[in-house]
Amino acid sequence: MTVDYAPGTRTAVRVTRLGTHIGARIDGVRLGGDLDAEAVVAIRSALHEHKVIFFRDQHQLTEDGQYEFAQLLGAPTTPHPTVTSAGVKSLAIDSRHGRSNSWHTDVTFVDRVPKASILRAVTLPSYGGSTTWASTVAAYNALPEPLKRLAEGLRARHTNLYDYAATAEDHPDDEVEAYRREFESRYFETEHPVVEVHPETGERALLLGHFVKQIVGLTGDESHTLFRLFQDRVTRLENTTRWNWSPGDVAIWDNRATQHYAIDDYDGGEHRRLTRITLAGEIPVGVDGVPSTVIAGDAGNYSTAGPLPRAA
Repeated sequence: MTVDYAPGTRTAVRVTRLGTHIGARIDGVRLGGDLDAEAVVAIRSALHEHKVIFFRDQHQLTEDGQYEFAQLLGAPTTPHPTVTSAGVKSLAIDSRHGRSNSWHTDVTFVDRVPKASILRAVTLPSYGGSTTWASTVAAYNALPEPLKRLAEGLRARHTNLYDYAATAEDHPDDEVEAYRREFESRYFETEHPVVEVHPETGERALLLGHFVKQIVGLTGDESHTLFRLFQDRVTRLENTTRWNWSPGDVAIWDNRATQHYAIDDYDGGEHRRLTRITLAGEIPVGVDGVPSTVIAGDAGNYSTAGPLPRAA
């Protein structure tokens, strides 16, 4: 199904749905800092509805242009809470640092979880290297009522000891090891509700992913069992959409309503590099109205969001 937004204006935005629960392609838009206000409104609306949106043939975008466009959608964070060597305005998602082949929501180990991410393809392998997104809203909505009530009463602690941008390898090279050391150079741990209420749409979403250390109040085995129960709901195929990258592609996803997974199906001699800019988000709040709390670390230099209460 295709829907036109702002017809007759300077930028007529065409949105083509890619799946029932998640994903849409947007045509008729040339991304940049000079995009007109009507198109920006249409893009925000499509993002809230479809959770991840894709743009083809944005060859005109540079890092500066990507940053200027990001400013139209929100306030960009610094590239990363700990990694400063992989970009000044954007974070380089580079296969030379490792491969992010694990389901995650970006940067959930800090108190100020980003509201959105904007990813631009720079260098692609000759085959493979696609990315899959999953709707955490659809996953929550499909839970039986007893599991919804259970999830709504749970909280989970997230840490940066597991790096989504440099997943563990049996024999990592020096560059991967250096990236991991930088990623873990400051320890962050934050307690989030397992079900977050989206601050703009009011939808409820499962806030999980591989940065979860433990479900609060449970033993390790119990925590792992419950984590898998809800995480496996997120990644059911009907909740996902897969994007096969081409040069000039841009993806934007609602980080409060999705997880994603970069598929490691290209050989070591191939190079994959994309640039990511994240937008500052509001403090996650659970169904009970209780916000996330800081266990360790101060992410004040990462995001413009206000400070959080620390755990007692």
